Amino acid sequence: MESEYQWLSSENMMKKLWWTILLIVISSVITLLEKVLLTPRRIRLMLEKQGINGPKPSFLFGNISELRQIHLQSPASADSFNEEWIGSLFPHFHTWKQHYGEMYLYSTGLKQHLYVEKPELIKDISLHRSLDLGRPTYIKKQLLPMFGDGVFITNGQLWNFQRNLVVPEFFITKIKNMIDIMEGSTLEIIKQWDNCIAKNKGIAEIVIETDLKILFEDIISRACFGSDYAQGRQIFAKLAAMQAAFAKPSLMFGFINLSFLPTKENKEIRRLKKEVDMLIMNIIHDRKMQNQKNDTNEKQSDLLQKILEGVASDTTLKASENGIFKFENKIKSNQLIIDLCKNIYFAGSESTAFAVTWALLLLAIHPEWQQRVRAEIFDTFDNNSPHLFHDTNKLQKLKVLTMVIQESLRLYGPAIVVSREVLAEMKLGEFMLPKGIYMWLFLPSLHRDADNWGPDATKFNPERFANGVSASCKYPQAYIPFGLGSRHCLGQNFSITEMKVVLSLLLYNFSFDVSPNYRHCPVYKMVLMPKYGVRLLVSKVQNTEK
Repeated sequence: MESEYQWLSSENMMKKLWWTILLIVISSVITLLEKVLLTPRRIRLMLEKQGINGPKPSFLFGNISELRQIHLQSPASADSFNEEWIGSLFPHFHTWKQHYGEMYLYSTGLKQHLYVEKPELIKDISLHRSLDLGRPTYIKKQLLPMFGDGVFITNGQLWNFQRNLVVPEFFITKIKNMIDIMEGSTLEIIKQWDNCIAKNKGIAEIVIETDLKILFEDIISRACFGSDYAQGRQIFAKLAAMQAAFAKPSLMFGFINLSFLPTKENKEIRRLKKEVDMLIMNIIHDRKMQNQKNDTNEKQSDLLQKILEGVASDTTLKASENGIFKFENKIKSNQLIIDLCKNIYFAGSESTAFAVTWALLLLAIHPEWQQRVRAEIFDTFDNNSPHLFHDTNKLQKLKVLTMVIQESLRLYGPAIVVSREVLAEMKLGEFMLPKGIYMWLFLPSLHRDADNWGPDATKFNPERFANGVSASCKYPQAYIPFGLGSRHCLGQNFSITEMKVVLSLLLYNFSFDVSPNYRHCPVYKMVLMPKYGVRLLVSKVQNTEK
């Protein structure tokens, strides 16, 4: 009897086990069908019913095959001064726009993408402020070694927490205190170029972005981290190596993330990530030790200090559950500080360096505008070197220089694409956008739209900004060199001030012409940069010109 009971009990257990397994299998199948078939189809149907179409996707692979074919047929880069280089950056954007217009839908595997070049919709995106419009999560996963959970690619409350830490440090009142640093770093470059010109009998061919990258790396190191370029040099070098590894258009396509594979490239990226983290941790440790030695009044007041204090403050609030972001332990709080610093090191130097590079190239191509800017600098500073910008009102008076900077950012802004993921269903403009769609804005094309900018949209004409951005075009909200909405570049004011100070000093001291050895070939490597370098002929401005 007892054995019979045991047998029945065992049989019941087996039945329960099989039912459990069956439920797990059914649940997994339903989840898989939802992810593979139902969700992509729901997203596409919702947009197609609103008149948005695009290339027909294949099951599972979407438009990957067609996309790859377009890229294979497109030249790797365009080596000329015409506008061909734009189509070589992301040729599928250009090709499909010709077929489907300024808004279209395409797929990469299971991911559904919406290309947007409709100014009215971009205006509504600019005005949207909720956390439900963020960075694409799949890109964050791929760029995790380089940016971690930093403000550049994270979403939600974690992004909001970091934003609230960083933004106050880039108010104009704070930036004024950093101008001396900008001047001092620029004067070092001026000395180098003076020596180079003297050695070359009055005129030197200089690959300008090489020195400009060092210049802006030095500025961000001093202004935000209280250290000089020598201390940050290894950090910048290793970030540049990671940038080269990640600077592939395929990253944007949404292909399967294979970063977990033990490939040589993945191992190298992980090694670089550990080394960068360690270098930044050393800077953080040094600052903490310095803070322990000094009293409150002697502590530095730079961005690094504010980050340390902000994270420490939120950590202390954890016990009362009032912290914006709950740090579980010291290691996680340190990692967030490291990630945020990595974001600032990269974004704070790379983008501005290339923005100034392209501006100087355009001024070399258009000497009449170079002379107009130089004359304005001489007039504003009474023919004295624009050194010691303590009177920041004079910077604001440089109207022609501001126009040139705005036009340069329109045509050759470092940012190439703006991407957003719709994290919750929302209405933007006349469209209802489904959760899970990825939106893409291609800035070189958007900033050359003749319907918005006029028939001279592809031409360098700073005069269009004579009355400000609001009067420069039909839809000024579509001018977004620093991004748009709440996710625009947090250091925009800092970057613009840097550009004004550096360009004023360089144009006061030097004249620039295009070298016959220069090859115009802009390429995408996370930012817009010159494939062969920007080679300019640099000479001293004569006293008679001043």
